[in-house]
Amino acid sequence: MSDPFIAPADRGHLLTEQANPRSAQLDQLSALELVDLFNQEDQRTLEAIAAARSSLAQAIEATTAALGQGGRLFYVGAGTSGRLGVLDAAECPPTFCTPPELVQGIIAGGADALVKSSEALEDRAEDGALAIAQHQIRAQDVVVGITAGGTTPYVHGALGAAHQRGATTIFIACVPVEQVPRVADIDIRLVVGPELLAGSTRLKAGTVTKMALNILSTGTMVRLGKVYGNRMVDVAVTNTKLCDRALRMLCDLTDLDRTAAADLLERSGQQVKLALLMHWGQIDMITAAARLKQHQGHLRQALGGF
Repeated sequence: MSDPFIAPADRGHLLTEQANPRSAQLDQLSALELVDLFNQEDQRTLEAIAAARSSLAQAIEATTAALGQGGRLFYVGAGTSGRLGVLDAAECPPTFCTPPELVQGIIAGGADALVKSSEALEDRAEDGALAIAQHQIRAQDVVVGITAGGTTPYVHGALGAAHQRGATTIFIACVPVEQVPRVADIDIRLVVGPELLAGSTRLKAGTVTKMALNILSTGTMVRLGKVYGNRMVDVAVTNTKLCDRALRMLCDLTDLDRTAAADLLERSGQQVKLALLMHWGQIDMITAAARLKQHQGHLRQALGGF
């Protein structure tokens, strides 16, 4: 005999589950009217980011401090939220030349969930806690729990386990605090209102979450010295596009032509930051590398005195 059906708790009060009155006739709109309505509603994402500016800044400062002391950054989520976390983590190594273990994404269902629906797995809080144990989360680490509707058990289980291990916890949700309270070191609420397609949080909620993660990871890397001015001087030169970008940075920031820049890049071991320090300081690669290490990788600080 099969188990009796148990009705889930009513989540209709959550902002992310409510119907948007502006899209009540969504299925009757023309293609152009659909585009215009989506564009109008997406303006809410900018407003939500602005409203969360203080908590986002706190998250950047806390993450910078943790990573600067040997910690790691973990994103934890399920479904769309989990995929966004994995995406942001995967883009850090090529953009900032960080080791893959520095920023990691944990998604309910593992790698298979990136391309195949596994939403049922988000209901297991114990799996979230287990993932924290498997990744050997430490007190120096930062764990960001991402859940648009704020109720995902997998995320709550992970955050609870991370807190027990002394890690810094950050909670990101698209519902007000009064709808889903959560104890975390930093609470980021990205309130964009009901979706045009009721409950489809891959829309505005997904967009605003991507924006927040962009700000968190990029802001942290800027503070860690991975950027000079507005240039990604720690870019990993791993293909022709990135090699071209590296050469253009060297040409733009120095008086070198492209041939000389290519020679400098080669002598630096394909490291733009090192190449700039070698050129501006008129020092060799070994001396430049030691100076950068002395200043924790901050090029501007390493240039002091030249």
